[in-house]
Amino acid sequence: MILLYLRLFWTFFQIGILGFGGGLSMLSIIQSEVVTHNKWMSIGEFTDIVAVSQSTPGPISINTATYVGYTALLNAGFGHGWGVLGSFIATFAVIFPTFVLMVIVSKFLLRYHNHPAIQSVFMGLRPAVVGLLAAAALLFANRENFGSLTETPWEFCISIGIFIGVFIAMHIYKVSPVKLFFCCGLIGILLF
Repeated sequence: MILLYLRLFWTFFQIGILGFGGGLSMLSIIQSEVVTHNKWMSIGEFTDIVAVSQSTPGPISINTATYVGYTALLNAGFGHGWGVLGSFIATFAVIFPTFVLMVIVSKFLLRYHNHPAIQSVFMGLRPAVVGLLAAAALLFANRENFGSLTETPWEFCISIGIFIGVFIAMHIYKVSPVKLFFCCGLIGILLF
């Protein structure tokens, strides 16, 4: 159990260090570590955790760390109390490096924010953030979220329709994401 806590801390500490671009850009890294590398849960469980993390208040990376810490302990066969401790450890680990870096960087940037080397670093980080966001988007284009055209064609077609509808509603008609969130939930209840 202690080893699992240490692995949770180290995994989310590393994720917290690499957290450029915000929570959504971290999702592909979290998924890789949690599902593929450590095998703490299935991709379906991870997708559910991300859905809950997005619908609860707070940053998605912190919410995801909290849920993963809890679920990893439960899936390892430990009780709810140990799961709560796991969620505290994972949450602290993902927040701690960002807090320390922000204290250091804020003092540094106040002095040197116009220096050409600092500006170059930020210019280099921009494409990396875009790549991480694209990886997060592609992460959820899987069978668990869209179904399969051969196995569940009805579910697949509805999912693609919802995806296209939301894209058009957001980018052409500028519909609020909150309204779209509730509409899609209602569609899911009615059709699935």
